[in-house]
Amino acid sequence: MAGVTSIRSATLDRIAPATLYRIVRLRTEVFVYEQGIVSEPELDGLDLEPGTTHYWIEEGDDVVATLRVLDADGPVIHIGRVATAKQARGRGLAARLIEAVIDDHPQPIEILAQAYLEDWYGRLGFERTGPNFIEAGIDHLPMRRHGR
Repeated sequence: MAGVTSIRSATLDRIAPATLYRIVRLRTEVFVYEQGIVSEPELDGLDLEPGTTHYWIEEGDDVVATLRVLDADGPVIHIGRVATAKQARGRGLAARLIEAVIDDHPQPIEILAQAYLEDWYGRLGFERTGPNFIEAGIDHLPMRRHGR
Protein backbone atom coordinates (compact mmCIF):
# COMPACT_ATOMS: atom_id res chain seq x y z
CA MET A 1 0.00 0.00 0.00
CA ALA A 2 2.69 2.44 -0.95
CA GLY A 3 1.54 6.02 -0.83
CA VAL A 4 -1.37 5.46 1.56
CA THR A 5 -1.51 8.12 4.21
CA SER A 6 -3.06 7.59 7.58
CA ILE A 7 -6.78 7.75 8.02
CA ARG A 8 -8.04 11.30 8.29
CA SER A 9 -11.27 12.55 9.81
CA ALA A 10 -12.84 15.96 10.19
CA THR A 11 -16.08 17.87 10.17
CA LEU A 12 -16.89 19.69 6.94
CA ASP A 13 -15.65 23.06 8.20
CA ARG A 14 -12.20 21.58 8.87
CA ILE A 15 -11.64 19.88 5.51
CA ALA A 16 -9.49 21.66 2.95
CA PRO A 17 -11.56 22.63 -0.11
CA ALA A 18 -9.46 20.49 -2.49
CA THR A 19 -9.86 17.44 -0.22
CA LEU A 20 -13.60 18.01 0.06
CA TYR A 21 -13.79 18.20 -3.74
CA ARG A 22 -11.96 14.85 -4.00
CA ILE A 23 -14.28 13.23 -1.44
CA VAL A 24 -17.38 14.41 -3.31
CA ARG A 25 -15.86 13.42 -6.66
CA LEU A 26 -15.19 9.87 -5.38
CA ARG A 27 -18.71 9.54 -3.99
CA THR A 28 -20.14 10.78 -7.30
CA GLU A 29 -18.02 8.34 -9.31
CA VAL A 30 -19.14 5.39 -7.17
CA PHE A 31 -22.77 6.17 -6.43
CA VAL A 32 -23.87 8.12 -9.52
CA TYR A 33 -21.69 6.83 -12.37
CA GLU A 34 -21.01 3.23 -11.27
CA GLN A 35 -24.20 2.40 -9.38
CA GLY A 36 -26.50 4.70 -11.32
CA ILE A 37 -28.13 6.29 -8.27
CA VAL A 38 -29.86 9.33 -9.69
CA SER A 39 -33.19 9.10 -7.85
CA GLU A 40 -31.69 10.71 -4.74
CA PRO A 41 -29.22 13.60 -4.61
CA GLU A 42 -25.66 12.71 -3.65
CA LEU A 43 -25.35 16.09 -1.95
CA ASP A 44 -28.26 15.65 0.45
CA GLY A 45 -27.46 18.36 3.00
CA LEU A 46 -26.36 15.92 5.72
CA ASP A 47 -22.69 16.72 5.08
CA LEU A 48 -23.44 20.20 6.45
CA GLU A 49 -24.85 18.97 9.76
CA PRO A 50 -22.64 19.80 12.75
CA GLY A 51 -22.80 16.15 13.90
CA THR A 52 -21.36 14.81 10.62
CA THR A 53 -17.74 13.69 10.47
CA HIS A 54 -16.00 12.57 7.28
CA TYR A 55 -13.31 9.88 7.21
CA TRP A 56 -11.01 9.35 4.23
CA ILE A 57 -7.77 7.83 2.99
CA GLU A 58 -5.58 9.57 0.44
CA GLU A 59 -2.94 8.28 -1.95
CA GLY A 60 -0.94 11.11 -3.38
CA ASP A 61 -3.45 13.75 -4.37
CA ASP A 62 -6.39 11.33 -4.61
CA VAL A 63 -8.98 10.36 -2.03
CA VAL A 64 -9.23 6.58 -2.53
CA ALA A 65 -11.74 5.70 0.21
CA THR A 66 -14.25 7.65 2.23
CA LEU A 67 -17.29 7.42 4.49
CA ARG A 68 -19.29 9.74 6.66
CA VAL A 69 -20.55 9.44 10.20
CA LEU A 70 -23.86 11.07 11.09
CA ASP A 71 -24.78 12.06 14.66
CA ALA A 72 -21.14 11.60 15.74
CA ASP A 73 -21.93 12.78 19.28
CA GLY A 74 -25.28 11.00 19.64
CA PRO A 75 -26.16 7.83 21.54
CA VAL A 76 -26.17 5.90 18.24
CA ILE A 77 -24.11 6.90 15.21
CA HIS A 78 -24.81 6.17 11.55
CA ILE A 79 -22.24 5.29 8.91
CA GLY A 80 -23.06 6.12 5.31
CA ARG A 81 -21.62 6.94 1.90
CA VAL A 82 -18.93 4.25 2.17
CA ALA A 83 -17.02 4.45 -1.12
CA THR A 84 -13.71 3.14 -2.45
CA ALA A 85 -12.16 4.12 -5.76
CA LYS A 86 -12.29 1.32 -8.34
CA GLN A 87 -8.49 1.10 -8.61
CA ALA A 88 -8.13 0.82 -4.80
CA ARG A 89 -10.66 -1.93 -4.12
CA GLY A 90 -9.73 -5.25 -2.56
CA ARG A 91 -7.09 -3.74 -0.30
CA GLY A 92 -9.14 -3.39 2.88
CA LEU A 93 -9.36 0.40 2.81
CA ALA A 94 -13.08 0.62 3.59
CA ALA A 95 -12.61 -1.84 6.46
CA ARG A 96 -9.80 0.35 7.81
CA LEU A 97 -12.13 3.35 7.75
CA ILE A 98 -14.90 1.49 9.56
CA GLU A 99 -12.43 0.17 12.14
CA ALA A 100 -11.30 3.77 12.73
CA VAL A 101 -14.91 4.80 13.34
CA ILE A 102 -15.34 1.87 15.76
CA ASP A 103 -12.16 2.94 17.59
CA ASP A 104 -13.32 6.57 17.78
CA HIS A 105 -16.91 5.91 18.91
CA PRO A 106 -17.90 3.63 21.80
CA GLN A 107 -21.61 3.95 21.06
CA PRO A 108 -23.64 1.58 18.85
CA ILE A 109 -23.24 2.08 15.09
CA GLU A 110 -26.00 1.64 12.52
CA ILE A 111 -25.73 1.33 8.78
CA LEU A 112 -28.16 0.83 5.92
CA ALA A 113 -25.99 -1.59 3.99
CA GLN A 114 -26.31 -2.71 0.40
CA ALA A 115 -27.57 -6.27 0.79
CA TYR A 116 -24.73 -7.92 -1.10
CA LEU A 117 -22.34 -6.57 1.58
CA GLU A 118 -24.12 -8.20 4.55
CA ASP A 119 -21.37 -10.79 5.15
CA TRP A 120 -18.63 -8.18 4.72
CA TYR A 121 -20.18 -5.93 7.37
CA GLY A 122 -20.82 -9.03 9.49
CA ARG A 123 -17.07 -9.63 9.64
CA LEU A 124 -16.77 -6.14 11.16
CA GLY A 125 -19.27 -7.00 13.92
CA PHE A 126 -22.50 -5.72 12.35
CA GLU A 127 -25.72 -7.74 12.62
CA ARG A 128 -28.90 -7.52 10.58
CA THR A 129 -31.70 -5.75 12.46
CA GLY A 130 -34.58 -5.95 10.00
CA PRO A 131 -35.84 -7.02 6.60
CA ASN A 132 -34.40 -5.99 3.26
CA PHE A 133 -35.78 -2.90 1.56
CA ILE A 134 -35.18 -1.02 -1.66
CA GLU A 135 -33.46 2.36 -1.47
CA ALA A 136 -32.46 4.26 -4.61
CA GLY A 137 -33.32 1.13 -6.59
CA ILE A 138 -30.78 -1.03 -4.68
CA ASP A 139 -31.48 -3.85 -2.20
CA HIS A 140 -30.46 -2.73 1.32
CA LEU A 141 -30.80 -3.98 4.88
CA PRO A 142 -30.45 -2.34 8.29
CA MET A 143 -27.48 -3.44 10.40
CA ARG A 144 -26.12 -2.52 13.80
CA ARG A 145 -22.90 -2.98 15.70
CA HIS A 146 -23.29 -2.83 19.46
CA GLY A 147 -21.16 -0.37 21.37
CA ARG A 148 -18.29 -1.28 23.58
